[in-house]
Amino acid sequence: MNICILENDAIDPEARSRFERYGHMFQNLFHQAGANGWTYEIFHTPLGEYPDTFERFDAVLLTGSKADSFSQEAWVLELRQRVVELIAQKKTLLGICFGHQLIALCLGAPVGRAPQGWGIGSMTHAWHKVPTPPSTTQETTPPAVKLIVSHQDQVLALPAQAVLLASNPHCPVAAYALGQEIFCVQGHPEFEADYSAYLINQRRERLGQALYEQGLNSLKDGHDGVVVARMMVDFVHNKRSKQTAFVV
Repeated sequence: MNICILENDAIDPEARSRFERYGHMFQNLFHQAGANGWTYEIFHTPLGEYPDTFERFDAVLLTGSKADSFSQEAWVLELRQRVVELIAQKKTLLGICFGHQLIALCLGAPVGRAPQGWGIGSMTHAWHKVPTPPSTTQETTPPAVKLIVSHQDQVLALPAQAVLLASNPHCPVAAYALGQEIFCVQGHPEFEADYSAYLINQRRERLGQALYEQGLNSLKDGHDGVVVARMMVDFVHNKRSKQTAFVV
């Protein structure tokens, strides 16, 4: 499998020696999830980097970003146009956080500031459906999945004809899929607790003391990022083998 990673943000300069870049986080995540033999090419979209063609890729992954998916910044507008074209071509798309929101926006769904405010730390989500046929990378998916989150925007309504995969009270549309082509998650399966803690500390004044402490304390509970990554791996393989995408 050859995966295109559209990297939509850069890690702060003072943190790069510890956390490298977002594209590498996903490479590490999929390796942990058993995606043996996968290859990756990373393109940094804020600098206008894109492949000359998407035809050689089995799937395109859109990372998170500090930018708004509904922004009128030139690079975001170009990214949205590219995604509209990829949807029309039925290219397999994986969206994370900002990517999850931007793909939903391209599908005609409303996206905006979360009325509940910031989502940070590790949150528990009800997981409703899993890829089929039975996974070759995991035995079962728990009904409740913990994911690290870091967002103030969210998808406000499920895209037309999409299937709701996960939800919780803070984020009712926490993950969705559309046919055999699109699998999107609001949370960050690629994050580890120490990187989430770094972001929370960077935003301490914006979050307020109560939410700041709540977010840091929640990271002690761990998260199920690899569980979700295994579902993403299965989703890509299922598209390749023309299998049904999800079951209850």
